[in-house]
Amino acid sequence: MTTIADRAKQLVYERQPFVHATVVRAQPPTSARAGDEAILLSDGTIEGFVGGECAQNSVRKAALGALQAGESVLLRVLPDGDVHFPDAPGACVVVNPCLSGGALEIFLTPQFPAPLVRICGSAPIAENLAQVCEVLGYEVRRDDPPGDIPESLRSCPPGDFAGATAVVIATHGGAEAETIRAALDAGVGYVGLVASRIRGASVLESLGLDVSERARVHAPVGLQIGAKTPAEIAVSIAAEVIAGVRRDGLPVAPRPDVGPTTVVDPVCGMTVVIGPDTPHVRTGGEFHWFCCPGCRSRFVAARA
Repeated sequence: MTTIADRAKQLVYERQPFVHATVVRAQPPTSARAGDEAILLSDGTIEGFVGGECAQNSVRKAALGALQAGESVLLRVLPDGDVHFPDAPGACVVVNPCLSGGALEIFLTPQFPAPLVRICGSAPIAENLAQVCEVLGYEVRRDDPPGDIPESLRSCPPGDFAGATAVVIATHGGAEAETIRAALDAGVGYVGLVASRIRGASVLESLGLDVSERARVHAPVGLQIGAKTPAEIAVSIAAEVIAGVRRDGLPVAPRPDVGPTTVVDPVCGMTVVIGPDTPHVRTGGEFHWFCCPGCRSRFVAARA
């Protein structure tokens, strides 16, 4: 059986954003208990358990908002009416008229892929850069790994730069121009070429880059800190990538660019987030969405 932790590791490997939800406090009567966990995907899918259908709707809406904002949130889901529940300053409070009287407090943590650095070449600078990026917690993929790493262990095909935050070319010759072109065509925001100023200028001249493309290519590569050794040059390159991510907004991974689609449950009046598993029914060519199967059943019975 796949655990929540295993599923989270899989999503991290696949570079998919998600929200990790953990019940930190529960007041009976509720079906969830402190310690229950779930993963919420960007399409609204919930994997795991953090409460019944009514609570899930509130959690789904808050989780999608956390994904958009990129910030963790403490969600308090309270029933309609007065309830004795310890205060939590700064929490997002939702009054859910569908609850059966209990209350929940759920911590929602959005998880986004780490910057992905693709390194081409097996020279000492490439080796040191891979080590520095791993220390930073960045994901590293090698297009030309050391000779003792078999071809079958490459993370992805050479030249396939889709989704990369940065591509660094440290082949010291070879198909440098072709690699730069492939990275730019894949939309990579940072392309670094390890080469002397003269040779780097020659490579770029052969490509005929426009102004926007040239701005994405760093040659000479790395911040100018007087680096001399392969390790120092690797640090200067990593620092330039960090500046691109933290200061200049270099894209790391896509975030949902639209808000969740919401409708009003025609039975209880609750705001419902439309997702793959949201209860609904079609009548007279029109879809109606509900917070839980109970409201759907009451709606259908009233129309019978």
